[in-house]
Amino acid sequence: MNTPTIETIKAALELGEYELKGQFMLGSNYTFFVEVHYEGVDYKAVYKPSKGEQPLWDFPDQTLALREVAAFQLSEALGFHIVPFTIYRQDGPHGPGSLQQYLDYDVEYHYFNFTAEDKQKLRPVVLFDLLANNADRKGSHVFFEDETRKLFAIDHGLCFNADDKLRTVIWDFAGQQIPDDLLAPLSQTDNWSALFESCLSPSEISALITRAKILCTTRVFPRPLEGRRPFPYPPI
Repeated sequence: MNTPTIETIKAALELGEYELKGQFMLGSNYTFFVEVHYEGVDYKAVYKPSKGEQPLWDFPDQTLALREVAAFQLSEALGFHIVPFTIYRQDGPHGPGSLQQYLDYDVEYHYFNFTAEDKQKLRPVVLFDLLANNADRKGSHVFFEDETRKLFAIDHGLCFNADDKLRTVIWDFAGQQIPDDLLAPLSQTDNWSALFESCLSPSEISALITRAKILCTTRVFPRPLEGRRPFPYPPI
């Protein structure tokens, strides 16, 4: 099987026509499985319409899909490439929303039964979550693609809040030094305001840049904060 290039996937998701094929029933927000038709080829994708988001007290209404896009942009800016290609389209079947490349993976193989060797590959995800202030890193949100065995992370609607919201199941590296090669991109935040301005508020962008600067100073994966819940619910 020939794996399409990222350029092909980008063109397909940006320009192709897409139709609903099913709905993911788990989760509180409307999420659809779609097929994107582009130049005679069908591409699988996940569509999350903004108007299908349940209101939250601590995140502005109808912003979660934009945060999915911001997560992809952050992953690419860092050079981690752990978030599937994601864009925001205005012409969805249920209105504007995020459209993300769908990847095949073993849904039964997740953080809670990863091998010790595979868990050691999660440092980029942990650093990404610290930067994105991920409030919902469940064990099923990290996986290895079937064909390439490449690590990916998904479901980033509850990210980038200006207030501390970090909740994750992955605390394996707490107290350990962050590898220099992972920290290096965090010193290059000069263009982040322009990069994220279409997806995040000015205060959220400022908080993101501040988190990057703090991590560059401490250079350590933090431990869970006392007095607040550090884990998401449900954990998987």
